[in-house]
Amino acid sequence: MCIAGSGFCQSQPQSRADLEKERAAIQKEIEDVKRSLDETKKNKKQTLGQLALLQRRLRLRQSAIQNLNEQINYIQSDINLSWQEIMKLKKELDTLRKQYAESVVYSYENRSTYDFLNFIFAATSFNDAIKRVAYLKSYRNYRQERAENIKKTQELYQAKIDGLKVKRLEKDDALQKQNKEKEVLEVEKREKDAVVHNLQSQEKELKKEMLAKQRQDQKLSNAIAAAIRRAVAKANEERKKDAANNEKAAAPNNRNNTPDNTSSVATTPAAKPKAMTAFDSRADIALSDNFEKNRGHLPWPVDAGNVSMHFGPQTYLNNLKYNNQGITIEVNPGTSIKSVFEGEVQSVFNVGDVTAVVIRHGKYFSTYSNLESAAVSKGQEVKTGQLLGRVSSIGQLEFILMDDKDRRLDPEKWLRR
Repeated sequence: MCIAGSGFCQSQPQSRADLEKERAAIQKEIEDVKRSLDETKKNKKQTLGQLALLQRRLRLRQSAIQNLNEQINYIQSDINLSWQEIMKLKKELDTLRKQYAESVVYSYENRSTYDFLNFIFAATSFNDAIKRVAYLKSYRNYRQERAENIKKTQELYQAKIDGLKVKRLEKDDALQKQNKEKEVLEVEKREKDAVVHNLQSQEKELKKEMLAKQRQDQKLSNAIAAAIRRAVAKANEERKKDAANNEKAAAPNNRNNTPDNTSSVATTPAAKPKAMTAFDSRADIALSDNFEKNRGHLPWPVDAGNVSMHFGPQTYLNNLKYNNQGITIEVNPGTSIKSVFEGEVQSVFNVGDVTAVVIRHGKYFSTYSNLESAAVSKGQEVKTGQLLGRVSSIGQLEFILMDDKDRRLDPEKWLRR
């Protein structure tokens, strides 16, 4: 089963190797989605979770097709470049052959020993004769070099032609893969449409389920808000106590340092205190900062599952809409739920027949609802990955992230991609 959404949109150009790695990752995620779908199909009743999986698989399949299209473009670019190089080599080879032919003709026309000797003995001096002998040797070497150049250029030319054939085969293979992916995409679209049709026939029942979830979410939201208010109130009370204790400790020193004649002493206006948040202790500030630094890298609260409902306003069918306050993760009943970060258990409470746990991470709060029972208690310190409880028979984890200002955050932007 899979939990993370696909993130294969690239803003910068990729190499062939990067595209191959991306395609392998997409295929792996498609396999994960397939396993999740196989699990959901065991339940004869089709659900929104199954629809979400089918939609996700379609997106992944389209990403795979786009990936292959980019690979085809790369191969075609290589083919075009190779063809240009072949034409350049052919032109160079023709020039070399022409020059070599001219040198051969010249040598043939001046092939007699008498002509060579006559050329040497026609020198005006001994040094001139030496130069003429050197010239004849260099000319002979020049012809040999030309012959070698022709041979090397021919070999390179043939290698480029062979490489071009390989690239064309690669392109044909990529095109075949892309066509297969397109065929599979059409089959998967029909499967998704069938599920949508069946769900539409269950629209009334689904609306009832959504209404029940809305009521449950409202109770959960109220309980979380109350827990956050209590945490803020407690933090403010502790800060006031600390401030009062500091004033008491400083009072004797202030009296000792106060001069008898205060009228002659110029007073300076007190500095305006800085605006403070409720969770401003060093420990809370450090914990909040560490939580923020791990944005996009927090571990998922489950080892395996599928996000059936994402954060915020969602539209599933024509008239079926819902504004989710967190994310809903479909898992098997009894699945272990773990804390996504270190912190303190702020609250453990029941929402109907299920249990919810709220963990405070400095000024941030993570909530885990629809638990069968809690494995932690209020005030307990927890570590990242620590067991908090297990999912009830509902088979869905409601995971919510908020801050001390009661603002809801999109969990998927904070969890590991």
